[in-house]
Amino acid sequence: MMSAVKVECVVKASALIGEGPVWEESEQTLLFVDIAGRKIHRWSPTTHQIRSVDTGDMVGFAVPRSSGGYVAGVGRSIVAVDWSTQMMTSLAEVDEDKPNNRLNDGKVDPVGRLVAGTMGKEEQPAQVQRKQGSLFSVTSDLTVTKHLSQVDISNGLDWSLDQRTLYYIDSLSLTVDAFDYDLHTGHLGNRRVVYRMEEGEGLPDGMTVDAEGRLWVACYNGGRVINVDPATGVRLQTVSLPVTKTTSCCFGGPDYSDLFVTSASLGLDQSESQRQPLAGATFRVRGLGVKGRPSNSFSG
Repeated sequence: MMSAVKVECVVKASALIGEGPVWEESEQTLLFVDIAGRKIHRWSPTTHQIRSVDTGDMVGFAVPRSSGGYVAGVGRSIVAVDWSTQMMTSLAEVDEDKPNNRLNDGKVDPVGRLVAGTMGKEEQPAQVQRKQGSLFSVTSDLTVTKHLSQVDISNGLDWSLDQRTLYYIDSLSLTVDAFDYDLHTGHLGNRRVVYRMEEGEGLPDGMTVDAEGRLWVACYNGGRVINVDPATGVRLQTVSLPVTKTTSCCFGGPDYSDLFVTSASLGLDQSESQRQPLAGATFRVRGLGVKGRPSNSFSG
């Protein structure tokens, strides 16, 4: 099966920090952001066209909203994005006491609640203020609840098939963690490590769960996506990418068998950039033999 895996570059436009890919079932498009480029992108595999909205500040994620449009994390604001008018409206603020923080990764749980985290802004790509971040949830009535504090870089999120476990990444801890998750209240408990990164794998970044309940973790500075069984903590498969700064991944395509992987170009020196002409591109991986699940829309 391994020999059938095919990696192709599908969005050549170089992002500074491509992140947060989400497959949109209704549009059959891939939504993703460029954090430092301050843009939300939509790419169509059928037309190969890319359309973009400028966010005016760093944008950590964008997710579909059930009432239409999107919800995005821009700076420290949760904003509604009207794609047709390119207008943004602030819905809620987080980390008001930490003006140097910004929202990073965010995802919607199975009942439509947004879960998103923050981090200290980078002085340089490699230098993040430690323990400044938090993890929040935002419900449909825009109630903001803080669940974790003292987070370094709040990153990958997804839920188990039975919806009782939240998988979560705080990148600098070099682990993928799990929490017991109460779908009705959004409460987190019983934190534990399900996978510890190995030498050379880089930092765990964005993540998605497939239809068999296994994790796919993008490895920043590792040039790969790893497939992990959270029940055993065993790495089952490694997909190598032609760029080192792989940032996040999601399943998509008509039957959810394509794995889309985003990457970053920010922080590469000149010689690294020459060796990685595709840094910042978005890739499609086929032939993995597994499928993903549809994304959830924010209910607010």
